[in-house]
Amino acid sequence: MKIMNNVNQKIINAVIEKAEKACPDSLALIGIYGSVITGDAYEKSDLDLLILIQDDEGWQLGTGFILDDSKVGYDIYCTTWEGLKFDAACHHAQISKLMDSQIVYMKHQEAYDELCKLREQVKLFLASEERFPRVNALVDKAKISYANAYLHEELGQVRLDVFGVMCYLMDAVMLFYGRYFKRGTKRMLEELAALPVEAAFLENLKNLASSKDVWELRALSKSLLLYAEEHLKQEEEKEEPSANLSGTYEEMYSNWRNKVEEAAKQNDVLVSFMNMCSLHYMFTEIASESAIGTYNIMEEFDPDCLENNVSLFDVCLQKYEAVYKTAGIAVQHYQDVDAFVADYLGRRNNLVI
Repeated sequence: MKIMNNVNQKIINAVIEKAEKACPDSLALIGIYGSVITGDAYEKSDLDLLILIQDDEGWQLGTGFILDDSKVGYDIYCTTWEGLKFDAACHHAQISKLMDSQIVYMKHQEAYDELCKLREQVKLFLASEERFPRVNALVDKAKISYANAYLHEELGQVRLDVFGVMCYLMDAVMLFYGRYFKRGTKRMLEELAALPVEAAFLENLKNLASSKDVWELRALSKSLLLYAEEHLKQEEEKEEPSANLSGTYEEMYSNWRNKVEEAAKQNDVLVSFMNMCSLHYMFTEIASESAIGTYNIMEEFDPDCLENNVSLFDVCLQKYEAVYKTAGIAVQHYQDVDAFVADYLGRRNNLVI
């Protein structure tokens, strides 16, 4: 495989010469990535360069231009260490520049050694469970783009919104399987197909590109998101109920129980709804870390008979009190405030975990 042609070599030589003249301490190294080294280059391919600079003076090495004789455009831009470190944290799966660049020039060996350290950091990260929060963050961003697709009505804008869904989810899939994209846009589906990804997911990606209908674009995006929700989950081991739950039962009672009861007396559906949602959210938050069971409160919420929501609240508390007992915790009850004060002042440690 021939990496360098005469044009590419002249461009690289020009960057090195300009650095030596204008900012001799700025240029750390130059690498080549993209189609030129993957074998995907054709006669109109440009040159993808990693031009790593060490200070602001180095920005003057960047430029953009078009060669009229070949009708090829070039975007010669610079990258800082901060940029590479951001890529190394795997906030996305477009990190071939960091991982695969073939180094053709380096000012000092230390720069190359530091680059190698970042590459090793990425390999360890992609092989660890630390990558899964990144996957979740990308899926969350895809959901925002999906929501925007419903906020907009113009076909062009909705296409841009679902493009966001596509990009975030493709990155999420790659990181979930501990990979990153090594080739360009025209090979992305091919790289995804090499993973244990269902054909329907890939087909929906292609159908998004050809769709001319706003509602179809939204429906296809929803299918992509539902696939991600189902297949990009990480089963986490949850802790058994422990003393860490202490105080949570009393907090639920204090925050919302009587408000739900009062809402029923006043026939205030909104207040009942909001407080029951708050209870549900708290159970969900606790259940994300501790094995407390399932509480489908808002599935059973009754907007027509608010007294039923009071009963539902109490049933959930009874169920949670059983979890308390399993953890060796007793719900703090006092006959009156004097009994509380006497006990409170008599305790050596008032901390509630």
